[in-house]
Amino acid sequence: MVIESGFNEQEERVVSATLVTQDSETEETLRPHRLADYIGQQKAKENLAVFIDAAKGRGESLDHCLLYGPPGLGKTTLAGIIAKEMNVNIRITSGPAIEKPGDLAAIITSLQPGDVLFIDEIHRLSRTVEEILYPAMEDYAVDIIIGKGPSARSIRLDLPRFTLIGATTRAGQISAPLRDRFGVMLRLELYTTDELAEIADRSARILNIPIDPHGALEIAKRSRGTPRIVNRLLRRVRDFAEVKGEGVITAQIADMALKALDIDVLGLDRIDRLMLTSIIKNFGGGPVGLETLAATIGEEAITLEDVYEPYLLQLGFLARTPRGRVTTPKACEHLGLPASGQMTL
Repeated sequence: MVIESGFNEQEERVVSATLVTQDSETEETLRPHRLADYIGQQKAKENLAVFIDAAKGRGESLDHCLLYGPPGLGKTTLAGIIAKEMNVNIRITSGPAIEKPGDLAAIITSLQPGDVLFIDEIHRLSRTVEEILYPAMEDYAVDIIIGKGPSARSIRLDLPRFTLIGATTRAGQISAPLRDRFGVMLRLELYTTDELAEIADRSARILNIPIDPHGALEIAKRSRGTPRIVNRLLRRVRDFAEVKGEGVITAQIADMALKALDIDVLGLDRIDRLMLTSIIKNFGGGPVGLETLAATIGEEAITLEDVYEPYLLQLGFLARTPRGRVTTPKACEHLGLPASGQMTL
């Protein structure tokens, strides 16, 4: 039996950590600009503060930094903060946007001394483009080929000292030679509920949204450890508070709004629950192959693996085995389904 998900891939997923068009303007408004205002990631912040102070004390640019971790945790925000703290300009681009070595050469030759070059999704740089980066990062120079054929010649241009900040959700896909050239590597972790509640409260103050501490906590509990999702849910819940409440986001209003959006107490949406329910009801809890599961619920296998599975694995609701995906008793308990034959982690 095939369960139709009824979910259009173009439809916005409320609990997706991926940046969507509607987030862009709000995120820019809500982004902190100083390290002291950046909530969470305490260990990374403390280390970064030391590196920044040391570099400023020596009058040098900061070492090249690699920021990695799940999407929506604030890698772009942190890059902007680094530039602000170093009192330099930042140039922002992304791996997919740099198609040819000449594109990258044009960007890095236009940098001023001390500038920050931020490359999002750096794992998607092509190998030929990476070859330009190696001497730029190590020797602050770039080799440009002029002409073609026998008359071609190479010219080395000196670059000002700059800081490259790379961001990625897939550190394992970055080539070893590129990864080894980063002097600072910081992993961003998922946020705690208390940290997310603090972010919800701060964002509400900036956006002039009345909210009480219990309302902020209720939104935080369902935000899957991700600030981007907190801010998105805050805007959605505000609408319910204005239309069906008295304008103030309370725990009751937040609960009503998030239930209306099909987001349960752990932040699972309809597709998450459909995936788990399908494994339990159609395949006795598993194991089931990814392609089979994808066909059953009408989604692509790559979408299930990259978008839906990570959070379910973090919750301990799903396990990957050599034979396929298996649900756990915790998943059955959460869904209120029998746990017979389930795998225990």
